[in-house]
Amino acid sequence: MTTAIPASPAGSGVAAPGLATSQRGGFGRFLVRRVLQALAVILVVSVIVFALLHALPGGPARGVLGQQATPEQVAAFEAANGLDQPVVLQYLSFLGRSLTGDLGESYLLNQSVADAIGLRLPKTLLLTGLSLVAAVIIAVPVGVYQAVRRNRAVDYWLSTLAIVAYSTPTFFLGMLLILLLSQGAGLFPAAAPQGNGVLEVLSQPAGLVLPVLTGAVPIVATFSRYMRSSTLDNLGEDYVRTARAKGTAYRDVVVRHVLRNSLTPVVAMLGYYLPVMFGGALVVEQLFNYPGMGLLFWSAAQSSDFPVLLGCVLVISVATVMGSLLADVVQALLDPRTRGGLR
Repeated sequence: MTTAIPASPAGSGVAAPGLATSQRGGFGRFLVRRVLQALAVILVVSVIVFALLHALPGGPARGVLGQQATPEQVAAFEAANGLDQPVVLQYLSFLGRSLTGDLGESYLLNQSVADAIGLRLPKTLLLTGLSLVAAVIIAVPVGVYQAVRRNRAVDYWLSTLAIVAYSTPTFFLGMLLILLLSQGAGLFPAAAPQGNGVLEVLSQPAGLVLPVLTGAVPIVATFSRYMRSSTLDNLGEDYVRTARAKGTAYRDVVVRHVLRNSLTPVVAMLGYYLPVMFGGALVVEQLFNYPGMGLLFWSAAQSSDFPVLLGCVLVISVATVMGSLLADVVQALLDPRTRGGLR
């Protein structure tokens, strides 16, 4: 006689031990695979950027010394900075030093690249962080409001504004804000706060308004559309109809249940948009003269400061890959179905 194994009661919330172990193992494999992919991407990006920068016309020596430099001066500069070695050896040397945190010495700043980036990176993180927080605070209620008022005039108007905001170049948007809110209304200064530290920048909050708005507006346009779509999907779920049948007010259903469930895709998107905002910081910082890593990159590009350029690109690449990795991990935790390829 065969003894049947009783199944877990439906809705008991207790998963079979084998299933729970399989899920944990599946997530572990997913995480290891994504980390290895991230490391591979960073390595490939560093190779491509290193090769492209070495292929610049005239090379770093001409960029720093000028076109009037003699061949002897160029040769001396290249020998002093190790640029006379084969490119492969230069890259391997750079890779080995980078693993220890040594990104080389700036040609013009009289300091190490790590120190130059370390001084400015916190201010860029502050700017991108404030822009991201402002974007979420604005986009979430706007998206929910559009979903609740879908296919009405206000929904069409907000959708049109979102498309215009998303399509507007960051540089033009910043110039427009300066023209309207600084030179026109005189509400905020056109220049960003100056200072060596984050606290010095925060001590001048009025100067942060226009840079933060310039970085936040395109993200508001994107996130509000995601929030609208996600909210519409949840408004059609059975639990909404059940709550309404029990007499729960429509506003309470939206605020207590729909809003929380609709935030899931937006939270996952935060990791993907962090590197996008890093790229936007290059334009915003140059436009408002904000003393962050974007302005450092811009200045290094103009002066052909090769080590600073390479260090900035490497940091941005790592941020991009890590943001994508974080978003994938959050999405996998929230929805196991996204762990593709797992068994």
